[in-house]
Amino acid sequence: MSTTNLVLQPGPATPAQLIGSVKSGFYVTELIGFGINGVTGDFSKGAAGQWIENGELAYPVEEVTVAGNLLEMLAAIEGIGNDLVLRDRTVAPTLLIGRMVVAGS
Repeated sequence: MSTTNLVLQPGPATPAQLIGSVKSGFYVTELIGFGINGVTGDFSKGAAGQWIENGELAYPVEEVTVAGNLLEMLAAIEGIGNDLVLRDRTVAPTLLIGRMVVAGS
């Protein structure tokens, strides 16, 4: 069972502004696989994207895992982008999450 008709409303910042505010971090562009516990909110998913250094996209990142807890992730949102695109039943704009676990080489 999965969510349907879930929309996170857009915020005031552009994705470029959110990326520009990050000293070092991971800009996730793709999540892979299924790894969410609907009871506890714990999740672990494969991810790909770009590494951010000093507010700029630095290099591509593949074959890593992002993990955490959905409630903690939502509580750690520090910025919300204005780039919401309504093309599916579950949608969200770019989110800046203050801290998550990223593992891989």
